[in-house]
Amino acid sequence: MAGRLYIVPTPVGNLEDMTYRAVQVLQEADLILAEDTRTSSVLLKHYDIHGKLQSHHKFNEHQTAEMIKERILGGLNVALVSDAGTPGISDPGFLLVRTCAAEGIEVQTLPGATACIPAIVSSGLPCDKFCFEGFLPQKKGRQTRLKELASEPRTMVFYESPYRLVKTLDQFAEFFGPERECSVAREISKLHEEHRRGPVSEVADWYREHEPKGEIVIVVAGAEPSKRENGGKKYGEDGEADES
Repeated sequence: MAGRLYIVPTPVGNLEDMTYRAVQVLQEADLILAEDTRTSSVLLKHYDIHGKLQSHHKFNEHQTAEMIKERILGGLNVALVSDAGTPGISDPGFLLVRTCAAEGIEVQTLPGATACIPAIVSSGLPCDKFCFEGFLPQKKGRQTRLKELASEPRTMVFYESPYRLVKTLDQFAEFFGPERECSVAREISKLHEEHRRGPVSEVADWYREHEPKGEIVIVVAGAEPSKRENGGKKYGEDGEADES
């Protein structure tokens, strides 16, 4: 009888953010796949989990996905974790899930920690509708994507390195306008958690003077209805195209 693949979210900061079920699944798993075994070992030790660890990261997932699939078909229950947050969200996981799902293997994804949800809820920006962009392309296609997002009506969520934060905020000011509202969430659920809100140009200036550190999530307001365009049509406050 085939086993299962469990996708297990891990804390983005505070180790106490693990759920009871996540701990139980990791305790009972025959094999735990980790983005970085050294990082995951700290978490497993904290919860007295002694499961077998194996590396599964972006540099080897194409080679290991088929092998893991065969082991699950052979009856092993396998749990996948990333360094922090939910596997598959800007972390390895998609390829393995697709491979297993295509084979008819049961995939169970546990609800749990992810950085983008606390960031958008704490931002003060509309969170009834939003789009998750993750990391923008670093070079090729970056400006094209920013031009496309300039008219995006939904609140946007980005992940960013602290080393590129100011540059990215400056580009938001250039492509979205300096007054576009944003919120930068830093070190979510950790001791020095911080939320810096305001126009993108002002937030960029603040971080120019205060070097950012840690994990960064940027939440940016969507375009105002009067500034949205689609195929040359401008949209009014009611969301209907203005044919005039």
